[in-house]
Amino acid sequence: MKRLAFAVTAVAALTLAGCGSNNQDEVGNAELNQPAVDLNEQANEAAMKAAADAALGNQQAQLNHENAAAPENTVNPSDAQEQNVSGM
Repeated sequence: MKRLAFAVTAVAALTLAGCGSNNQDEVGNAELNQPAVDLNEQANEAAMKAAADAALGNQQAQLNHENAAAPENTVNPSDAQEQNVSGM
């Protein structure tokens, strides 16, 4: 009886192994049937992004230059104000 159970189990295992859904031919065909990437479109998009980045870099450089040239809004205290520290 043990041999019969073993034989039935082995046949069932082999039957199930043959029904696997991992068919590489179907996967390969699906990959081949995908539309080709439009390289011109990607190149144009990359060029537009590069131009926008360059414009932002120029704007940042101009703002940095303006900030460096702007006078400071601080006023140095006079000697009398420096000596008057009783309020602290």
